[in-house]
Amino acid sequence: MLAGVATLAFALPALAGGAAGPVPNTFPPARYTLSVSNERLLNADNEPQNWLTSNQNLKSWRYSGLAQINRSNVSNLKLVWAMSLGGANDVVGNNGPNVMSNPLVDNGFLFANSEWGRTFKIDVRNPKRGDLLWVHDPAIIHQGNGSLTRGIAMYDNAIINATQDGRVLSINRDTGELFWDQQVAVVNEWGSRERFNSQPLTVEGLAIVQNGAGDGGANGWVAGIDLKDGKEKWRWEVIPRPGQPGHETWKDIGNNAWQHGGGGLWTVGSYDALTRSYVTGTGNPVPQYDVEFRPGDNLYTDAAVALDIDTGKLKWYFQYTPQDGWDYDENGIHLIYDIPVDGAMRHIVGHFGRNGFYYNLDGRSGAFINAGQYANELNWTKGIDPKTGKPVEYQPGLAVQTYIPATRTLRGDPAERVCPTWHGGLAHQPPAYNPVKRIVYAVGTEGCYTQNGGTGINPNTGGMAGRAFNSDLYYGGITAHDVVTNKVIAKVAVPIEIRSGVLATAGGLIFTTLTEGEFVAYNDETLEEVFSFNVGTPLKAPPMTFSINNKQYIAFQTSGLHVHPVRFVDLMHSSYLFVFSL
Repeated sequence: MLAGVATLAFALPALAGGAAGPVPNTFPPARYTLSVSNERLLNADNEPQNWLTSNQNLKSWRYSGLAQINRSNVSNLKLVWAMSLGGANDVVGNNGPNVMSNPLVDNGFLFANSEWGRTFKIDVRNPKRGDLLWVHDPAIIHQGNGSLTRGIAMYDNAIINATQDGRVLSINRDTGELFWDQQVAVVNEWGSRERFNSQPLTVEGLAIVQNGAGDGGANGWVAGIDLKDGKEKWRWEVIPRPGQPGHETWKDIGNNAWQHGGGGLWTVGSYDALTRSYVTGTGNPVPQYDVEFRPGDNLYTDAAVALDIDTGKLKWYFQYTPQDGWDYDENGIHLIYDIPVDGAMRHIVGHFGRNGFYYNLDGRSGAFINAGQYANELNWTKGIDPKTGKPVEYQPGLAVQTYIPATRTLRGDPAERVCPTWHGGLAHQPPAYNPVKRIVYAVGTEGCYTQNGGTGINPNTGGMAGRAFNSDLYYGGITAHDVVTNKVIAKVAVPIEIRSGVLATAGGLIFTTLTEGEFVAYNDETLEEVFSFNVGTPLKAPPMTFSINNKQYIAFQTSGLHVHPVRFVDLMHSSYLFVFSL
């Protein structure tokens, strides 16, 4: 435990029968007979009744084999119970709790992570209500407009929580008490504050955590934390230091741009058990829009990377957009699957690029296989080179890539229009993959924006000053994409950007949540809407599903307001857990 930092854990007894509803709670005390072993995590698909890791399995499929809720009966879904997770009393108009996580479930017990890193254990075996068993509060000092959380992880008998103040906590899931609490992210050697914005991934005795403060000038890194004691076993840095491979892509002009080069990681990666690799995406270089301040390709930003799970060493990488100048960071989920390519089965890493293209990469080497456009509007490049996977305008070795000059804003340029929008494509929103139909689903942002070239150098950041931009076309999109043909097969537009994620099920459905408070289900082949329910509060967190006593449930958490680039304040934010069933 950290000196001078208070942590709070308390247990609440299960409610007595009949006290809160017509169904008595006659269940035995909340105890576990199984721990969440490494083997269970590697074989999570064999337990569709549970949801053991944030994206359902370590390959990040977010696909459930449960089919009790299906196309024929989904219209009968109803809210069966809800629970306040409290604390969403920030000033009206601020982001509020900004919860982007989904619960975990193991054999009738649900674990949720809410604002300011608080963790909840809830007995969900009663079909009429949830019984709160304990709450763990990591006692984060509240700063800024609100907190941000994307979830927790389980391993053995512990809940692992990576908090926004840079700590990694191991919590006893039976009692809510701490096993250990380690400060991992700190103020770095150049004075930039590191932080955790993504949920941890637990596998092979490690908790994988990532520094997500790249946009604040704190270079991204991935660390493997020993789950026994919280000690760091290895670390890989996104921005290579002098003398390391890749440093030459930061063509130094005297400003040491690499020291604050960014590349933050704020979405969890996937684990490829076949290659024993942690596969994740890296963020944009910094400053985001001033490419002349940081000449060169800026490795390893905007890239897919595969790290050796035992050593943390880089196995392979693929950079999507060298010297990105549009904030097209590639933090989005990287899926692991096998599909036929040119008549032979290939092991694949698949990815919805924020730059508007869907990519298939070789899972063993990172070699480019193919790409297909999924964003409706795209003009920053004329296409992807089928041999290299790079934008066709890319020229190796250039200090400043020009790409298409009419959409590549440099210093002093007038306003220019670029698509997708800077907030666009698929960012952190977790997609889903149906392994039977080989369709991948995404929710995100469509549209375009304009930005000028600024008026000079910002003395505080070194980047471009006087920049102005505007999202002149901006809406949400839901995409069904065939990974074998690499083509869009269905598309739906909604008025406001979608900040949540997707759940796919064997019932022929996908589910998501919308900013306007809608919990929605779609036909997984046509994207025809088949169910909708408005919960009256903004939603940014993806849904998940579980089953108890052969009854399927779908659950999601509420979150904060949507405040940029289009301000949506029609609803009050909250911190709640909603559970639906037939």
